[in-house]
Amino acid sequence: MRVQLHPNAEEELYRAAAAYEERRSDLGFALLAEVDRWLDVLQETPVTWPLWPDAPRTNPPIRRVLLRRFPFAIAYQVHDDRIVLLAIAHTSRRPFYWAERASKS
Repeated sequence: MRVQLHPNAEEELYRAAAAYEERRSDLGFALLAEVDRWLDVLQETPVTWPLWPDAPRTNPPIRRVLLRRFPFAIAYQVHDDRIVLLAIAHTSRRPFYWAERASKS
């Protein structure tokens, strides 16, 4: 199953990586590598991961993966033919700012 990144999610990811890279050399690359590993896992087992608690009700439902090293979560939906990555969301900032990106039906 292919992974499709919402354009805003892709932008968020690269902005976060750039900010981490400014803090410490190679830290931004580490964030990108961790997200890339999770995308591989999601392609193999997309419905294994839990629904995002308190997320708006959508069809398909919104799921999440929490990154291990960084305070981010991957918000995504599993469609019949693809996985749509909605956001790389910081876990302590603006909850559900990305919700309008989700498919509603």
